[in-house]
Amino acid sequence: MKILYHHRTRADDGQAVHIRSLQRAFRDLGHEVQEVGLVQQGGEQLHEDSASPESYKDDEKQESGSSWGWVARLPKFMLELAEFGYSGLARRRILTTGRSFKPDFIYERYAFGNAGGLLAAARLGVPFILEVNSPLVDELDKTRGLSLKRAARRIELAVFRGATKVCVVTQVLGDILIDMGVEPERILVTPNGVHPGLFEYEQLGGREACRSRARRDLGLPTEPGPGELVLGFVGYFRDWHRLDLVIDLLALPGLEGLRLVIIGEGPAGEGLAAQALQLGVQHRVHFPGSRRHDQIPELLTAFDIALMPAINAYASALKLHEYMAATLPVIAPDQPNLHEVVTNGESALLVPSGDAVALEAAVRSLVTNPELRSELGKNAARQIDKLGLTWRANGERVVKCAQQLIDERDRPNR
Repeated sequence: MKILYHHRTRADDGQAVHIRSLQRAFRDLGHEVQEVGLVQQGGEQLHEDSASPESYKDDEKQESGSSWGWVARLPKFMLELAEFGYSGLARRRILTTGRSFKPDFIYERYAFGNAGGLLAAARLGVPFILEVNSPLVDELDKTRGLSLKRAARRIELAVFRGATKVCVVTQVLGDILIDMGVEPERILVTPNGVHPGLFEYEQLGGREACRSRARRDLGLPTEPGPGELVLGFVGYFRDWHRLDLVIDLLALPGLEGLRLVIIGEGPAGEGLAAQALQLGVQHRVHFPGSRRHDQIPELLTAFDIALMPAINAYASALKLHEYMAATLPVIAPDQPNLHEVVTNGESALLVPSGDAVALEAAVRSLVTNPELRSELGKNAARQIDKLGLTWRANGERVVKCAQQLIDERDRPNR
């Protein structure tokens, strides 16, 4: 198939990882992909051993940087008008590319205020498959505030309801869109995924060799101390991620052997460092900064327990799937979007978000039980295969859906 992939993402973060990974999956499946975007995120030569330049953040971080950064500095209402105005530019660019490329369908990553893909698909007469990672009007209204919320809502609803198919990262998000008026039969769940080949550590000299290199890279002692275990977190971090609860744990009796490694960056960093200093555990809290995404699989081997203390209610966490692929025991929030991926006590330990007592109990249970750590990690890795939490599986889901749409469209003409 010929796929026109449109997005408005400028940042090198988890959004870019998603875009690159899905485009690669389409190509690996033998399909031709033409990308249309302000910044080209995908490429024909994306391989598992490529050293792509992006730093690892996640989908919770808003776009920033690039030569388009001036747009973000506009007054709020002008910023929104500029985002709405992108629809016209997107439509023209997609139509120009589409008329020469002649795609079988358009795949678009949803962006606030953008109706360009929907309009272009209608003009080209091809199915329009929309990927939605969050209800952006509600999300942006909470985070930055919106001046033109009613207009934004009308555009969002028109795009959601007009798309031929809507790909959502969780069924929880799908239910939100159904409540907004999207027909259930037009919802397709395509969660974040992994490239399993990146987690085949034997190809890198074995897990222990990877672990030794990862510890050096992250600034940890070459050899673990007696009773030492590493708690790890990867991604962009804000106060609401509740890593402060984890730092509190390091000061508790019986947990003196724990270290915390936070790979990434975020506005909560200064406060977390001050908290660690106040508690006298600063030498056991490590902030190695961001790393390229292609480095993450090996770096995860330095962790003994992977953490995700908080996540929003509808998200599909890229970090969770990568923890699982790395066969790590995971502690995560007990909420419906994660129930779609893991089972408490079997493939992860789930605790109420923000519950310090429950978090402590989960950590202590893993610290004292290496067999449980091993069992949870192995079961988590099996879930990747069982649920198809890979980019290739997502590509297959989308292409199968697109073929059905094309067949339905063409059936009356046969």
